Amino acid sequence: MEGSLGAPTRHTIPWQDEAWYDETALEAELRRVYDICHGCRRCFNLCDSFPILFDAVDESPNEEVADLSQGQLKAVVDACTLCDMCFMTKCPYVPPHAFDLDFPHLMLRHRAVEHRKGKTSLADSQLAEMTRNGKLGTTFSGLANWATKESNGFTRGLMEDVLGIDARAHVPPFMDVPLTNQAPALIPAPNPDGPAFGRKVAIYAGCHDNFNDGTPGEAAMKVFAHNGLQVRIEYPDCCGMPKFENGDLGHVASAAQRISAHFAPLIADGWDVVPLTTSCALMLKFEWPLIEPDSERVALLSKHTFDVSEYVVRLAKEYGLAPIEAMPKAIAVHFACHARAQNMGPKAMEMLKLIPEARPALTERCSGHGGKWGIFKENFDRAIKVGKTTGRNLLKTEPDIVVSECPLAGPHLRQVMEANGNEPPARIGHPIEVMAQAYGL
Repeated sequence: MEGSLGAPTRHTIPWQDEAWYDETALEAELRRVYDICHGCRRCFNLCDSFPILFDAVDESPNEEVADLSQGQLKAVVDACTLCDMCFMTKCPYVPPHAFDLDFPHLMLRHRAVEHRKGKTSLADSQLAEMTRNGKLGTTFSGLANWATKESNGFTRGLMEDVLGIDARAHVPPFMDVPLTNQAPALIPAPNPDGPAFGRKVAIYAGCHDNFNDGTPGEAAMKVFAHNGLQVRIEYPDCCGMPKFENGDLGHVASAAQRISAHFAPLIADGWDVVPLTTSCALMLKFEWPLIEPDSERVALLSKHTFDVSEYVVRLAKEYGLAPIEAMPKAIAVHFACHARAQNMGPKAMEMLKLIPEARPALTERCSGHGGKWGIFKENFDRAIKVGKTTGRNLLKTEPDIVVSECPLAGPHLRQVMEANGNEPPARIGHPIEVMAQAYGL
């Protein structure tokens, strides 16, 4: 029977159980789930995992999942970006349905098995060292940005040959100084007339926010302080999402413990925690509690963490916001996958509707980037293809501003628009930047 009478739920991830790594059991589960997907096919238009699966089944001798080779099973895993959209928006068989189907976490299990066998690629492993890479990149920003610039044919060709990073893919440039080091000079004093005066917010700068682009963080500091909040910004370490994508769950669990220990005393002192990047928020709120279900600190941090758009909307409902000037502009809003996966509704859209005369319009499709997945040579063309409809939808009303809650999706969507023959906007930034602009900050 399709569907369930209960709200979708997710099981804890038994990554410390040896049975979870049993390859025979994993293959049996892959074939069981693929067979259900083959019979349903509702997810055909989400990403390339499903067309790859359905084509393989249709072209097999008996048109059965049982005919597929292990290589064909793995090809489906390799095309998954862990965006969670099949689980969140399409699949009628997620728990508590009796079929108990969680496609993204099954893909994660396959990657965890591969990782334990030492099959994670050198490029995947090294790119996932986000804190190390960020510190090196900001220390040697001139050299790093020269080498990673798309117009540098020599170094980008070398990167493509050695690391498999497509020479055409945008690689985020580094700032000269990490955002947390700039913060003492950037954080405004709380506005004593702000409606939320007396509240305290600790912004969790993700790796991209801290090392690559401080614009959303600076905008968030200004908006929060203008509304009366005491603000601080923290970067204890990477949330571990890139290692999660690699199936390195031991490292993710370690990051969860260290970062939750960092924030625990702040939470006890009344600080709310607001990650700037949707993927970081997803990790803190949902994935970490599934990986470390017995940790009280992880549970505490999950309870006190809010996505940045979600937090502004919450402030508006509980305290009201400082008056906002009218902004009669059309704003195309990309509803990023990891914002949708937080199951909180389109909060960026809701936040931008708080600006008088603003006309935000939502696009609910994947950009195709998928973290570091989309920059690899074997995936880049597919990433452009997946994002094609998203790019077209964002531009169809000729908006004045285009925004995305995902810092990697924005530059990628610019490349998608160019590939589609459209003129992209100069920047696709975070919606909180528009709020700061509306305030004149």
